[in-house]
Formats: sequence, structure tokens, C-alpha cells
Amino acid sequence: MQQVDAFFANFDLASLSLWLFFGFFALLVYYLQTENMREGYPLENDDGTLAPNQGPFPLPSQKTFVLPHGRGTVTVPDMNPEGREIAMHKTAVPNGFPFEPTGDPMLDGVGAASWAPRRDVPELDGHGHPKIVPMDKMPDFRVSAGRDPRGLEVRGADDKVAGVVSDMWIDAPEQHVRYIEVKVPAGTKHLIPIQLVRVFQTEVEVKALHERHFAQIPQTKSSSQVTLLEEDKITAFVGGGKLYANWDRQEPQLG
Repeated sequence: MQQVDAFFANFDLASLSLWLFFGFFALLVYYLQTENMREGYPLENDDGTLAPNQGPFPLPSQKTFVLPHGRGTVTVPDMNPEGREIAMHKTAVPNGFPFEPTGDPMLDGVGAASWAPRRDVPELDGHGHPKIVPMDKMPDFRVSAGRDPRGLEVRGADDKVAGVVSDMWIDAPEQHVRYIEVKVPAGTKHLIPIQLVRVFQTEVEVKALHERHFAQIPQTKSSSQVTLLEEDKITAFVGGGKLYANWDRQEPQLG
């Protein structure tokens, strides 16, 4: 009787499974890495020129995404550099060395006060409505705990009165305060992130800024909504005051 070898009788199926897994995993890493390079690429030097070293992975092909709520489309990578003039200069020729501001960094939006060019449209909730809205336009909302800061004076780090809290802007779906609205003596209104505010029984403190800075906080185009770009500029300005509000804050702090 003639013996017939069974199919795969002398083949190592375990080895095949292992190599197939290695191949799949390598392709998965390549796919995830290239998809991760749709935003923020191609890489640029600190001065905005194209970086010579773009990394080991090539840029993915352009892909167009349809945005919800009729906001059009976005194509990434868009290959368009930001092109914004940065009011800073290098302290040394090689990349990686610090830059120093050449003007007022809070107004120029550089360093600790830098902002990103986000879309100039408001953030929307799941129903297509602006998420962040003034509390006086939401009659169903009220302060349920703590001191309502509306009507209180606002003081800066120099202990000077900079204005009065005229309203609070809330994240309606999340039901919490995102900004206080301060009316300065000149009559303009400015938003300040709640994370940089301390509310007391008799006053509100914003230690990041001095009195002279409040009127310089970037304003919103609309009195009832704030865009993503405006949020970034506002947060950058107020947060940047932690370092740039006066020169003493930029000196070394020895404990």
C-alpha cells in the first residue's frame, strides 16, 4: 500500500501564524502612523520653513472629510503653512534654542501667550447649537452652589479694580461655567477663563493680569457666541499673563 503524505504534514502552521501576525502588526503600525500624520505635517522649523527631516514615514495621501451640521469639508493634510509672522527672534542658530519676544508677547500671541489658528466658528453640541453661551440668554440655568459672581468687582494682581462681572458664559451641554464676562470702565466686555478666576464673597480676583491688561483681552465678534479661534486667543492672552504680565515674573524664581 502506498503512503500518501497529508496536506501540511511537514509544514509548520504555528510558524506561519506567527509570521502572519508580525506582518499584520507591521502594516497596522504603518497605517496608524501615517493616518496620525494628517494634521501637523509636513514638519516645519521654528522659523516656519520646511524641516529637512520629515521622519521615516511618508505623508499620507490627501483625504477629504465632510463636517457635520453643514459646515462644509476639510482636506488633510492641506500642505498649507500657517504663514503667520512671529514676533520673536532666535537666541542661537540651531533649532531647539529658546526664542525671545521682540515686542509685547501678550498682544503678539507668542511664547506662553501663543495661540493656534483654529477655525473661526463656534463649537457645536450634538444638535448643531453653540455649546458656550451667555447665561443671561439661558433662562433655565441658575447658580445652584457657591457665590454668584455677577455684579462683583474684578481685581488684577496689582489689586486695582479692572471692571465688574457682567455675566457668565456656560457650556450648556456640560452644565458648567467656562468664562466670566467682565465689563471694563471703557464699556467693552471681555471673557476670562473660569480656571484663572478666584471668586470671593465680595470680589473676584484674576492674578494672571494687571488692571491695564483687561481692556486688551481679545473680544468676541458676537455678543452671544464665541468661536474656537477666539477661545484660543482669549485663553492664550490671559494664561500668558502668568509669565508676561510684568517683567518680575520672567526672572528666575529661587525657593
